[in-house]
Amino acid sequence: MMLRYALRTVRARKGGFLGAFFALMCAAALITACGTLLETGLRGTIATERYAKTPVVVSADQNVHQTTVKHKKGKTKAKHKAKPIAERAWLPGDLATELRKVPGVREVIPELTFLAEPLAPGGPVDKDRPAYGHAWDSAALTPYSLTTGTAPKADGDLVIDRRLAERAHLEPGDRLTVQSTQSPRTYRVTGIAASAQEVRHQTALFFSTAEARRLAAHPGQVTAFGVLPTRGTDAAVLKRSVSTALHGTRAPHGTTAQVSAGDGRGPVEFLDAAAARTKLVSMGGAMGGTSLLVAVLVVVGTFALSVQQRHRELALLRAIAATPGQIRALLGREALIVGAAAGTTGALAGLPLGSWLHGRFVAMGAVPATLQHTVSVFPPFAALAATLLGAWAAARISSRRIARIRPAEALAEARAERTRPAWGRILAGLALLAGGVVLVAVLSVLRTEPASTPVTFLAVVVLASSVALLGPLLVRAAVAVLGGPLALTGPSSRLARANLRGHAARMASVVTPLTLLIGMTCTVLFVQPTLGNAARAQAREGIRADWVVAAQGPGVPAEAARRLRTQHDTVTEVVRTTVRVGLDKYAAQGVTPGGLTRTWDPDVTAGSLTKLTEDTVAVSELAADQLHLKPGSPLKLTLGDGTPATPTVVAVYAKGLGFGDLTFAHDLVARHVDNPLATSVLVSTARTQTQLATTLREFPGTHVLAPAAADSIQAARQQANAEVNYLAMGLVLAFTAIAVVNTLAMSVSERVREFALLRLAGATRRQVLGMLRTEALSVLLLATALGSGIALAVLTAFSVGMTGEAAPAVTPLVYVAVVALAGLLALVATALPGRVALRVRPVTVATAKE
Repeated sequence: MMLRYALRTVRARKGGFLGAFFALMCAAALITACGTLLETGLRGTIATERYAKTPVVVSADQNVHQTTVKHKKGKTKAKHKAKPIAERAWLPGDLATELRKVPGVREVIPELTFLAEPLAPGGPVDKDRPAYGHAWDSAALTPYSLTTGTAPKADGDLVIDRRLAERAHLEPGDRLTVQSTQSPRTYRVTGIAASAQEVRHQTALFFSTAEARRLAAHPGQVTAFGVLPTRGTDAAVLKRSVSTALHGTRAPHGTTAQVSAGDGRGPVEFLDAAAARTKLVSMGGAMGGTSLLVAVLVVVGTFALSVQQRHRELALLRAIAATPGQIRALLGREALIVGAAAGTTGALAGLPLGSWLHGRFVAMGAVPATLQHTVSVFPPFAALAATLLGAWAAARISSRRIARIRPAEALAEARAERTRPAWGRILAGLALLAGGVVLVAVLSVLRTEPASTPVTFLAVVVLASSVALLGPLLVRAAVAVLGGPLALTGPSSRLARANLRGHAARMASVVTPLTLLIGMTCTVLFVQPTLGNAARAQAREGIRADWVVAAQGPGVPAEAARRLRTQHDTVTEVVRTTVRVGLDKYAAQGVTPGGLTRTWDPDVTAGSLTKLTEDTVAVSELAADQLHLKPGSPLKLTLGDGTPATPTVVAVYAKGLGFGDLTFAHDLVARHVDNPLATSVLVSTARTQTQLATTLREFPGTHVLAPAAADSIQAARQQANAEVNYLAMGLVLAFTAIAVVNTLAMSVSERVREFALLRLAGATRRQVLGMLRTEALSVLLLATALGSGIALAVLTAFSVGMTGEAAPAVTPLVYVAVVALAGLLALVATALPGRVALRVRPVTVATAKE
């Protein structure tokens, strides 16, 4: 019976349920899109290209492992965890002997993969695809075959793939400069090769075996082994045989050899795609979690407004003997009907939205194109389930008051709003406010970005939720402050003041999404600049060099730094990486120790940088606090390629944001990274910029910059990285903006009868529209104060925790633009429904049935 009545109600009040439908549909689309990203991170396919015709690939383990054993109540529990390393781990070359002994193995092909960037006079030839060098002996792994020319034999010979030849207009006999791990060198193109299948995500350059070994810079080691089976040997059988033969085999630095086949070959080839899985899971989870919290807040507010507008209808049902359970059942079934329609529509719309979002992340470089977007039925069904549950819960929460009170009270409240919210609502609002304050306090002591970022946005949502519950009281307080000025500015303002005072709950439902929009937008826009500006400020203060050498390509070669060194000048090469201490990840750099204090000052607070060698390390104050270190302490860690090391701490410095948490000697880091070229070279000299540039004229793509110019380039890079976060949270903000418009339109469109009575009482059309504008501006003023206060508190706590100073980076023009956009949305969403409502003749509306 209640389901039939709910269907009739929804059919008869399509306009009243349209706002709830739209809010739920947007929520479902957003959850589905985030779900597809999460699923791509968990199950996304990384298709192989380089090893397309190689059934089995043997490579080094790309993870660092940790096993924790706990003894409790006579039982022993072992928990194993693994985290990916930042660079490629290598295998011993003599492992090929063992592999050739395995039954079913026809051939074992050693593979070398290393940086090899082809250069044109203007920079890299193809910026869209990474370029890698290999030995020609391993061309059969794809396979590549010559279409013209001959194989490379001498050290100066080179074979390029057909795409590179077409883009650079190269033919056999032409010359091509390649920037690899050593100094740039010009090679003679001896041949052009084509792959048996399409290779879309990389450019291949093939060198002679001797030259490839020199450029790989890992003597006696290989990237991987391709294992080809004998005729009739199944790949799965071969994989098991190889795994059995290599069980327990370890590389020189201790990592275990891994055997891959089928889809498992892709992660071996594309390390960045394998690492991006974790990033995408984290990003999709964070976006999805934030979206879900915002959706719950918005949907509850929308349903609360819808129930409030139907208060008289529900009160009449109570008066004719409808029980509280029947009212709850009616509203719950209505919510499920609307939720099912909206969830289905939104889930279907979320699939292309998720695909578009993945494409944008790929275009921005946040996710490699080799990690293919994965879609299944799970995200849409999860979004539909979340929508149904959210709609039902929102209806239950919104109907608590009308279902509990006596019928006579319900009829009374249908005519006049309560002067005070229920005590339960007030107590819940105060509890959320206290929870938000606790989150802000916790945020002020968090010192790592992965820990602080989720707490930052959670604090905004929790504080906005407290505003939703305490909204009627806040609106009345605002009217008390603004009542005097409004009373002096004409009849429209006096009408607005009366409405704000008499319908505080209705106005509070509009304040909440506006507060969330302003608070969340300001937090998203200013949280990254707060951290980035602090890091750049530390870097500016710490760089003492007169000039900074940077490269347009992969980096500055060591030979370029060697040529800049003179008896009286100091040259510091800087190469960056990431290391693991246990399973925790730390940003690290390698710097040239000689004369370091002339070019670099990280504000050493303990120890001395003069003792920095390949056996020692300098750490930031943050790392020292987290790892309980001081000068003289040993630090057990894993370098970027999985090599274990235990250097001794010789210095502790304060500027960790600007220079990373760990600082090693340059030569140590350069031996354990995929790209040993310096990201920058700091030069302390009396020579001019022109003189330095003349010295480096043989190194294409290098530029000599003043420290201020280098800082500007770094700022541009930070902005590019921040755009990924802006896009990630932009959909949440767009949903919130839609909710603002939706709520305002619902609030105004249901006031047709009120407007008609005002017109019949003598108010002009212009005065009614003026009243609406004044209400909207008053609500905007309150939401701006609340949203700005929430954002300021959260950003200040974030700044204190991450930088040690209460200095959030707020750009005034951007802040004004945010408030102006919120104001524009509020005014448009109020004016348009208001004008439509005023088109109907007042007498017609006043004499119509309610």
